[in-house]
Amino acid sequence: MKRRDFALLAGLTSMSVAFGAACSSDGAGGGGGGKTTFRLAFNQTEEHPQYIAAKNMGEKLEERTDGRYGIRVYANEQLGSQNEVVQNVSAGTVEMMYIGGPVMESFNPDFIVFNLPYMFASIEAQDAVFSDESVMGDLKKSIEESKRITVLSALFAGVRNVYGSKAVRTPADLGGMKIRVQQSDSQVKMLELMGGIPSPMGQGEVYTALQSGVLDGAENNETVFHALKHDEVAKFYSYTRHLMIPDYLLINTDKLNEMEEADRTVFLELAEEARVEANEGFLTFIDESIAAAKEVDAEFIEDVDSEAFRTAVAPLVEQSINNDVRQALADAVDAANQANPA
Repeated sequence: MKRRDFALLAGLTSMSVAFGAACSSDGAGGGGGGKTTFRLAFNQTEEHPQYIAAKNMGEKLEERTDGRYGIRVYANEQLGSQNEVVQNVSAGTVEMMYIGGPVMESFNPDFIVFNLPYMFASIEAQDAVFSDESVMGDLKKSIEESKRITVLSALFAGVRNVYGSKAVRTPADLGGMKIRVQQSDSQVKMLELMGGIPSPMGQGEVYTALQSGVLDGAENNETVFHALKHDEVAKFYSYTRHLMIPDYLLINTDKLNEMEEADRTVFLELAEEARVEANEGFLTFIDESIAAAKEVDAEFIEDVDSEAFRTAVAPLVEQSINNDVRQALADAVDAANQANPA
């Protein structure tokens, strides 16, 4: 990936999670008797720009609500895998989390549009869509009633590429390779069409699986490749550039609604500030991650036939845009791509 393309440990036991829930608030959820601290679950490290942005958001929230609210961020899957934690956010036993786009498909399949391969031409195009409430508003609220989850924002989460035990330049090179993908049907189908053998699993299991040979590779952005030390056990990072899927910042709907209106307004303003901060920080984080991975002898493969991969996955895109809601979202992406080409 070139910079000019952009504008901008194991899970705790259920007892531990329950204990955390009991300790999250010194007062009522509406801030009526003391400080309420929202726990925000995150599956990556403290160096990640999303972690930093959320931590800063919590500090600003405490200051601007006169100590009524704060946020504590739990990195490294301390509260469990994303599939586990999202159930707790739905139940209200964890208040907030960052979540990868594909996991959202299990709650509302229309989220698939933004998880499809080769959808966005540029980060500018993606940001134009994600910052447009006329496009995103209904989708962000679509699981409030059924799951009690509100989507606060959609964030840039890098461009995903394949890495593993050998260089990958064409779909044929993926033949026989077991590649970790996120736990969603669309990601499994995508990897199959790309030529590999999909192995869906939680992020916390990937390093050991790569090290032991249970996996031959994975697919993710450069920041994850280095931050989770995958560059130690999977030396070849191949620029297939197949996905630019978002992460989402979620909150339990009831916890959000319990806030006094003035505090909720501040909270929502700070969530948008955190989105911008995280997106901008991601750019620097990418460059730093590439440099650090090269220091441990990782090799970055640029001469990849991305058009061959694009052609291979085209049937998934076509069959997935199959209702009016998805077509409208895809049309919005197309318009943004035309206005913000690569």
